[in-house]
Amino acid sequence: MVFRLCLFLIASFSIAMPANAGVYLVKNQKEYFAAEKKLKAGDEIVLANGVWRDFEIKISGDGTEKKPIVLRSQEAGKVIISGQSNLRIGGKYMLVKGLVFKDGYSPTGEVISFRRSKENLAHHSRVTQVVIDGFSKLDRYESDYWVGMYGKNNRFDHNHLVGKTNKGVTFAVRLDSKESQENHHRIDHNYFGPRPVLGSNGGETLRIGTSKYSMFNSNTLVENNYFDRCDGEVEIISSKSGSNIFRGNYFDRSRGALVFRHGDGTLVENNVFMGGGKAHTGGIRVINRNQTIRNNYMEGLRGTGFASALTVMNGVPNSPVNRYVQVDNAVIENNTMVDSSRITLNAGADTERSAAPIDSRVAGNLLGGTGEGEFIKVQDDISGIKFLDNMLFNDSAQQEIAGVAKASVEMERAENGLLYPVGLTAGASRDIKPLTRDQVGVDWYPKPASGGRFDTGKEIPVPPGEDTLTDAFATAAEGDQLVLSAGEYLVNKTLPLDRAITIRGSKEGATQLLFARPSLVEIREGGSIKLANLQIDGAAAPDSVGNAMIRTAIFPIQSNFVIKLTGVSVTNLDVNRSFDVIKLGKSSMADQVNIKDSSFNNISGSIVLAAAETEDYGQYNVEYLDVSNSNFKDIGAELFNVYRGGRDESTFGPHFTATNSNFVNVGRSKNNMSGASMVLHGVQHADISNNNFLDAAPIKVTHTVGRPQTRISGNKSKNMLEPVLEELNYQGAHRAILSNNQFEGAVKP
Repeated sequence: MVFRLCLFLIASFSIAMPANAGVYLVKNQKEYFAAEKKLKAGDEIVLANGVWRDFEIKISGDGTEKKPIVLRSQEAGKVIISGQSNLRIGGKYMLVKGLVFKDGYSPTGEVISFRRSKENLAHHSRVTQVVIDGFSKLDRYESDYWVGMYGKNNRFDHNHLVGKTNKGVTFAVRLDSKESQENHHRIDHNYFGPRPVLGSNGGETLRIGTSKYSMFNSNTLVENNYFDRCDGEVEIISSKSGSNIFRGNYFDRSRGALVFRHGDGTLVENNVFMGGGKAHTGGIRVINRNQTIRNNYMEGLRGTGFASALTVMNGVPNSPVNRYVQVDNAVIENNTMVDSSRITLNAGADTERSAAPIDSRVAGNLLGGTGEGEFIKVQDDISGIKFLDNMLFNDSAQQEIAGVAKASVEMERAENGLLYPVGLTAGASRDIKPLTRDQVGVDWYPKPASGGRFDTGKEIPVPPGEDTLTDAFATAAEGDQLVLSAGEYLVNKTLPLDRAITIRGSKEGATQLLFARPSLVEIREGGSIKLANLQIDGAAAPDSVGNAMIRTAIFPIQSNFVIKLTGVSVTNLDVNRSFDVIKLGKSSMADQVNIKDSSFNNISGSIVLAAAETEDYGQYNVEYLDVSNSNFKDIGAELFNVYRGGRDESTFGPHFTATNSNFVNVGRSKNNMSGASMVLHGVQHADISNNNFLDAAPIKVTHTVGRPQTRISGNKSKNMLEPVLEELNYQGAHRAILSNNQFEGAVKP
């Protein structure tokens, strides 16, 4: 008995005492904080494998270059930091590695902070082989950083950051004190994984500095990082300080651009931008003084304007620190831009941004568009830019530019996977070695695959009847397809959607679906829905405020979602005066709402209501709303209401299309306060074409900011007023393009 007691005491003391000299294996937070107080140079704290919940980690000390103070996992990837947790590092020569942050969020403004307090910053410290996966705050518009880097001479390398869904920069280098300026940080070999569209300003992946401190140099090196589908907003990287270097990075299908937003003397070289033909993928945007852009490769980029393959902006005369400093002494040389949509010179030119670039040089670049129009757009005076030995092929420029010669060029793909001109040396060098995904991040944590979420699971047959669909839905897994037969289905419970699910009816006979609750589907965190070949009838629904066939949950939804309706008939949503088909609530974002080959009849509300973000902060609820080959009859409210207010220019959307569809008696209810059949407020890209309208309220389009593109063409109507067009901040005629429409007038209902 005494012997066993001694063994127990020895085992207990081994937790608090180093197993080896300077190594503390800790198994709970109490043990951690006891060990942290004892740390000296060369010591290690080892977190035992397992889930550490609600753990606010603080670590600091005085390590040395040869004897850093270490915080690490017992085994890489097997220490999960979850719940309301974070990490704050102070002191000198600290090293953190092997942790995984998931299934939670930081209770403060940062997940990882290179400072323990405002006075205790990190210097000569390193974070490596750490994962932050979806560690986002619950409300998408509550802001934080995943990494805040302070102090000097710190390194962040071989880490994995993926899936930030809330507002705030993924990684921020802060210059808000003298101790953090001229910092010489190094950010390298990290995997910046997919960041979904935020639908607001504040979705950058990396930002160095802020407007307030942009006159200071940061001297931060960003090299050999992989940016994979980083789509948060128009700026993938926002450089807001001086003397930074961006070298050897790879941008894979990421919407937006690397932007010299503020600060001078930045170098961008040997980077690869591959758009893959994806909309709004861009390259480099140039602002400010003494910037150098050389030996970069761009291919398959589809961005225009501020997200062109190359954008050189106009500045604001005597610009305040938060606006646009005139481009001066920019050197843009030996870059390749191929199969891309646009180069924009003097971008943003208007009455405020009237200072054209000066004393700048564009030389030795290989420029090739998509072959579909003008590749080089010029929006103001380019006499301050000297062009030398540039070669343009496969497209044209808006105007003749001396030093940009048109040529016939044959391209071939080299062993490094990049295109080069046969027999010529123009453009980027042949020794670029594009980074690959397996060269960055960690090798023990999977990187997200490409591809959609629908129809990746099993097919589950569901017989007709009462609640048969409810029961099958409850057990369906991510990507499953619920296959319904011909017959009638009654759903007595709202279907809570937290996975990607397909509900598909029969093609041989009618599949009728009725629901006895205010909603058929409620989209929650993680949910996406595809409906096909269904006849959905709202006759059994109760009269409740806020009825909607598909709606988002009343609480915020972190992740973006998709709604698809194909071959769907929706009828009798009329139990009250505002029964909507799809209603998107606050703090929700649909990547896509797609309606095709469908019909809608006898509906008192809207087809898609995406107008919950009314504070005019530049926020909105849907990125792409696409409607095609569908029929709409007896719809009381506006069919589509998409709202994006404010004057912020940090987003690409919303996008709206309505094509080849028929609209009869729509938008004419006395309860339709807008008086319109469609309300597009602040939509950046709209195409309403080749539709038929009969007895319809007018279309209302309000442009708010930027250079919106609205096309209304080829539509035929009877008893419908012409579109109501409004410009809120642009002085001049409305910029919508109307062509080949037939509006035959209207009478009041």
